Amino acid sequence: LVSQFEGCQVLLGVDDLDVFKGIELKLQAFERLLEEHPEWRGKVVLVQITNAPRSSGKELGELHEAAKALVAAVNGRWSSPGYQPVCYLERHVPLHERIAFYTVADVAVVTATRDGMNLVPYEYVVCRQGPPGWAEPGHKPQSMLVVSEFVGCSPSLSGAIRVNPWSIDAVSDAMFSAIRTSPEHRSLRHDKHWRYVSEHTVGFWAASYVQDLARSTKQHVAMKCYGLGLGLDTFRLVALDANFKKLEDSATMAAYRSSQRRLLLLDYDGTLIPHRNISAAPPETVLTVLEALTADTCNEVWVISGRSQQELGGWFEGVPGVGLAAEHGFFIRPPWRSRWYSRFPLADHTWQAMVLPILKQYCECTDGSHIEVKASALVWHYGDADPDFGNWQAKELLDHLEDVLSNKPIEVISGNTIVEAKPQGISKGSLVELICKRDPLVTGELPPSMPGSTNAPAAATPDSATMAAYRSSQRRLLLLDYDGTLIPH
Repeated sequence: LVSQFEGCQVLLGVDDLDVFKGIELKLQAFERLLEEHPEWRGKVVLVQITNAPRSSGKELGELHEAAKALVAAVNGRWSSPGYQPVCYLERHVPLHERIAFYTVADVAVVTATRDGMNLVPYEYVVCRQGPPGWAEPGHKPQSMLVVSEFVGCSPSLSGAIRVNPWSIDAVSDAMFSAIRTSPEHRSLRHDKHWRYVSEHTVGFWAASYVQDLARSTKQHVAMKCYGLGLGLDTFRLVALDANFKKLEDSATMAAYRSSQRRLLLLDYDGTLIPHRNISAAPPETVLTVLEALTADTCNEVWVISGRSQQELGGWFEGVPGVGLAAEHGFFIRPPWRSRWYSRFPLADHTWQAMVLPILKQYCECTDGSHIEVKASALVWHYGDADPDFGNWQAKELLDHLEDVLSNKPIEVISGNTIVEAKPQGISKGSLVELICKRDPLVTGELPPSMPGSTNAPAAATPDSATMAAYRSSQRRLLLLDYDGTLIPH
């Protein structure tokens, strides 16, 4: 092989014959390289090893014919005596022969459009390193990688040239950059990759997995395990503290009947209606049950949701006895009240002008996503997007927003197919705490001077409100400053 490719830069591809491996894209990019850089004709060779397909079908047959046609076209245009630009091996290549090709290759090219843990880059780096004492004294191993950004191993290869395989120009430019890279830079990139490959072996990953498993199950001996859900899609085993007591239906009903005061806190999505329901409005059966619960004077019923106050107010207008908490408790409507209150009437919303353009950018790049603008928060939904790409974009958006809002009192959370930015302190948990403490805000007994109160007289002035509160109180604490109050400054 060394004598066969003497005087040429060798690009190597090792792939199965599969529609996701991007073989035809790689051949087109190599053809573009020879078209745009004629000085490299006769000096660069692409060796493409194509293993037999693991299945059969019309698409694979068409891919096979397209690949052979591209190889014939490239070799037909630029072959010369002693030079063939594409060496296409469409057969099983045994391990010892594959190692030989890895060893002589100057650049390994992986252009898969969708792949998991592709091991070709790792095998290539190991073969270029060689066994101890294999290289001549003073010779430093070198390697170059052109890797698709859609391959699972791409993030771990920081010295590789990452490309979008769908862009023929980008792959061609990456090939050109790789063959022109100086030996010093090739050696530096190889050292970086070799350290990673040599340290992160199968033994390393096995030990890491066992260590994580031991850490996560450290207290499981003292825990109780419960099976939740039905079927393969929803069943899961949950380990809980030994003191956890599972609610039994009979015990719950007995406690319900014997109690004099009951607080029922209900989530909306996933509780009153299923997730991703065709209609977001509650069915009539839910409203009927809520009416029956609120008719009992011993019950206090709250529906707590991340949805807007307009939606909740419209849906539950016929059930006035239900307390409503919209946008995770930013807005509340106490039971048997018709007005909404804001828990944070002085909240600063200027940050939304900074975040909204970012969400619009991700919305344009992610088909099936949309933005929900709330009074207190901005939400990016990607439930209708491609699952893999949507999760990928969500993680990137989460990091982006956390960087942008690092100096703002805003928290960014990732939920069920959503990324949400909202002010800190707004949560269902904090609202539940207020409800349990019987805070005047959630009972509807707001003092007249409190922002958002509907008990204040429309024409009341601060003086009249103060005097009214003074006359109606039974005990009064008066704190008086001296300078500027009792005497002028």
